[in-house]
Amino acid sequence: MGDPFIRHIALLGFEKRFVPSQHYVYMFLVKWQDLSEKVVYRRFAEIYEFHKTLKEMFPIEAGDINPENRIIPHLPAPRWFDGQRVAESRQGTLTEYCSALMGLPVKISRCPHLLNFFKVRPDDLKLPTDSQVKKPETYLMPRDGKSNIADITGPIILQTYRAIADYEKRSGTEMALAVGDVVDVVEKGESGWWFCQMKTKRGWVPASYLEPLDSPDEAEDPEPNYAGEPYVTIKAYTALMEDELSLEQGETIEVIHKLLDGWWVVRKEDITGYFPSMYLQKAGQDVAQAQSQIKSRGAPPRRSSIRNAHSIHQRSRKRLSQDTYRRNSVRFQQQRRRLARPGPQSTGSPLKEEQDKTERPKPQPAVPPRPSADLILHRCSESTKRKLASPV
Repeated sequence: MGDPFIRHIALLGFEKRFVPSQHYVYMFLVKWQDLSEKVVYRRFAEIYEFHKTLKEMFPIEAGDINPENRIIPHLPAPRWFDGQRVAESRQGTLTEYCSALMGLPVKISRCPHLLNFFKVRPDDLKLPTDSQVKKPETYLMPRDGKSNIADITGPIILQTYRAIADYEKRSGTEMALAVGDVVDVVEKGESGWWFCQMKTKRGWVPASYLEPLDSPDEAEDPEPNYAGEPYVTIKAYTALMEDELSLEQGETIEVIHKLLDGWWVVRKEDITGYFPSMYLQKAGQDVAQAQSQIKSRGAPPRRSSIRNAHSIHQRSRKRLSQDTYRRNSVRFQQQRRRLARPGPQSTGSPLKEEQDKTERPKPQPAVPPRPSADLILHRCSESTKRKLASPV
């Protein structure tokens, strides 16, 4: 995998907060090179400080030397007092600014200063708790306002889902649902927890409680990858259903199917089963951050464990059975072992043998014997004969 970079930045709206004092933060949806989407919150003063530093780093592109060479977009300075009307009016400017940033040369659009500014911070993950003064107020940009935002992979439009059952929130960062509630999904986390908006409310919701409005099948679920990706369990889990796996902390497994509800299909030797993705971390990566997320929020419930679920679709979601996963997994592993085993007559690949032939040194031709004087006098030209007869 190459170095990380940002594909697209979309402004979702702004939020009015009252702790420690009244202020406004802008909500950005940042799409990274691996197609993951993260929500970050930034004050306008922070954005302007980032902008000033970016100009100092690239004075030519900022037009400081020659104004005609300027390609870094303009950004107005913050005012002494920023009210709600000012915060709302800036949305168009910030939308154009972010779009222009992504169109700059790679040395600017992928520089560490820009990437670090739009990375997720701890305060982005830790949503503001309900204060005794007043709850935060969220103002989303209208969909018409985002319809002109172009992305490499298409415009970002929030998807709409419906709740299939009542859900009681367990913490201040979650959002309660009633059956039939319609929400806009802002971020789909691999853990199975989705960040949603509903009118003026927002919070994390288990994906298993949501269904698409148009079809029961989740079109974004990727295909199984029976080659497997190596992961390490960062927390033990005891299976509650027969199609799940029980694993201890620190075990190495292979993930063969990443499902959006946060329950992935994993393989341990020849055994497959569901396992919560929140308890997994890619092999070789630091597990500290992943373990901190487990403390704040556990694994989401599975769809099959939800009682009194009511779907608007006539047919249920299509899901592969564990028998199908095991059968395909065993078939793939057998094929991989067969390809890895060398044949009886071959010690390497045909390509390697052909390379060996071309690299083998060719034999030097034999040097013919020097012709005798009689042979030269009988067969050579008159010039050669005269040279032979003349003294050296």
